Amino acid sequence: MAWILLVIAGMTEIVWAIGLKLADGFTNFVPSLVTLIFIVISFMLFAFAMKTIPIGTAYAVFTGIGAAGTAILGILLFNETASLEKIFFLSLLLVGIIGLKVLDGKEPSRKEVSS
Repeated sequence: MAWILLVIAGMTEIVWAIGLKLADGFTNFVPSLVTLIFIVISFMLFAFAMKTIPIGTAYAVFTGIGAAGTAILGILLFNETASLEKIFFLSLLLVGIIGLKVLDGKEPSRKEVSS
């Protein structure tokens, strides 16, 4: 369940990042309101996920989903450049996120490490 919350938290980070762009320095009311609401939702879900997922893994996945998703939507919605290099490095970021999820199940628990 924590991983589902973390993925949703990362996706809500994308929403508020795009909302922040559309809020235009908080001069547009509706995008500003949506941004603030999704910031709260995003961090609450992130906090709940960190109850069981290690902080380093959780933060890397949270920001990675947000960064990759926001960059992809920037290309699609705002005509930002989509070079081969940019797509390559976004792919590396996504592979890293998947790798962290795979490794999370293989890490020893705190009890195993301290004994």
